[in-house]
Amino acid sequence: MNLELYKKQALQKQKEHKKFLDGLKKKPPKNLDYVVQETHEKVFEKVDCLQCANCCKTTGPLYTEKDIERISKHLKMKQADFEAKFLRVDEDNDKVLQNLPCFFLNNDNTCSIYEVRPKACREYPHTDRKKIYQINNLMIQNTVICPAAFEFVESMMKNVNK
Repeated sequence: MNLELYKKQALQKQKEHKKFLDGLKKKPPKNLDYVVQETHEKVFEKVDCLQCANCCKTTGPLYTEKDIERISKHLKMKQADFEAKFLRVDEDNDKVLQNLPCFFLNNDNTCSIYEVRPKACREYPHTDRKKIYQINNLMIQNTVICPAAFEFVESMMKNVNK
């Protein structure tokens, strides 16, 4: 998987993608949620996250209090110790990883805490959510990081305009 090529293509197509997504927001088709789900499933039949893991290498998820509670319990750590060891508070006052790539990313691109991973990781790249147009800016950002998000927007452009 050529991540540089995906990133280059995503940056070149940002204006086109933004225009398409903004159009969905202005006038969403009646069957949009269905098309989104169908497109998401088709994209993930082709894209294997374990071949990439770029999200885990380059972007850190936001950790909610529930995430911290669940993960620290799984690791048999006190929450305060978990936070001190792995997290920091960012400029938006969110709890995020101190360092990248993610500490929990294994050499084979699997996740050592997959069963209890943060909500943000479970939902990424957000290509299967209802009312997809509510996250247009996030989707544009994700196309630069995630080949599946790029393929999703490209496929949506074909599928919606049928």
